[in-house]
Amino acid sequence: MLTAPNDQKRPLFSAKDIRPFYLEHGPKIFPQRRSMPTIFSSYEGEKIPKFGCSADICIGSYAAPAYLPAYFFTNQDKDGKTKEFDLIDGRVAANNPALVAISQVTKQVFGKNPDFFAIKPMDFGRFLVISIGTGSPKSEQKYNAKMAAQLGVLGWLLHGGSTPLVDVFMQASADTVDFHNSVVFHALHFENNYLRIQDDSLEGTVASVDVTTKDNLDNLVKIGERLLKKPVLRVNLETGLCVPVENGGTNEEALNRFAKLLSVEKRLRETRSPNLKKNLK
Repeated sequence: MLTAPNDQKRPLFSAKDIRPFYLEHGPKIFPQRRSMPTIFSSYEGEKIPKFGCSADICIGSYAAPAYLPAYFFTNQDKDGKTKEFDLIDGRVAANNPALVAISQVTKQVFGKNPDFFAIKPMDFGRFLVISIGTGSPKSEQKYNAKMAAQLGVLGWLLHGGSTPLVDVFMQASADTVDFHNSVVFHALHFENNYLRIQDDSLEGTVASVDVTTKDNLDNLVKIGERLLKKPVLRVNLETGLCVPVENGGTNEEALNRFAKLLSVEKRLRETRSPNLKKNLK
């Protein structure tokens, strides 16, 4: 700007003009599009019909970078206002969405949703959380400080057939949520209200997200069936490792217990819900 000449071959702008110029025209020169997570939930869909059809949501939510293209769609609300969605895989923001689910329910409690009228926002004794992972590669110490210091930019992106940056980011995101939930439910003495089921011992093609051969899919089914028979695990808050819960039974038994509790809660909620009574009149 200081070197651009005017008609008299003098600087078109003085130094004092630069700041107000950029403050006024900066947004036009470099338009900003804010990137932020978009949360799709049945509660939001009931309140504001803005989320489009389920197919759009599913395609956008699973648009994993490097595997599937980003997904764009538009939707109109009841007032005719158009909203645009530019989406990639939700794992980028929440590889373990359990905490997002808890926050959505808490939001409904604060909003005085009649389905939750008897629950306080932080009453975790009334929360029943089932968090089921999709499996992760075998837990092992792949990287250490000495190795990481030598990776460099390209090494973080590709090293030994894996992507260290993605591995660390994704696994840390999921584990942090599990650790947080374990700490909260433990501190409030409701450990049995939180169940995390995950197989972190996958190796070979079963640990891949894009191998859909019949043999691989059959192997994944067998892994899931074996996982049901394994003991319930919980994070050791001292070591961060998952250890069997004493007298916790198997994952299958825990799921059956949760199913019974949820069934009772659903019937109780239906009898108390003012929305149900209104529909019966």
